[in-house]
Amino acid sequence: MIKTISREEIRARLESGEQMVLVEALPKPYFEDWHLPGAVNIPHDEVYSRAPEMLPDRNAFIVVYCASTECRNSKIAADTLRQMGYTNTHEYVEGKRHWRENDLPVESS
Repeated sequence: MIKTISREEIRARLESGEQMVLVEALPKPYFEDWHLPGAVNIPHDEVYSRAPEMLPDRNAFIVVYCASTECRNSKIAADTLRQMGYTNTHEYVEGKRHWRENDLPVESS
């Protein structure tokens, strides 16, 4: 079972500089439009092929997110990572809409 993480926990980790890898599981155009600070883009249907290179540490603290609670991409990606042996994977279920609605910082490519 994938652990979940709240917006507040992500924000605290970002502000404190704690190690964390943010992974947006949406297609590239959505990621390029805007994403959480420091996030990398691995669309949910490319996790098997891209994760080994982009996420070499299978014990890293990883947070996967997508657009919103209605979007299933983050769940699919997080489940895939877990099946691949990533032991510390979390899902930010509310997604980037929730992040932006709370006026938190974002980046664009």
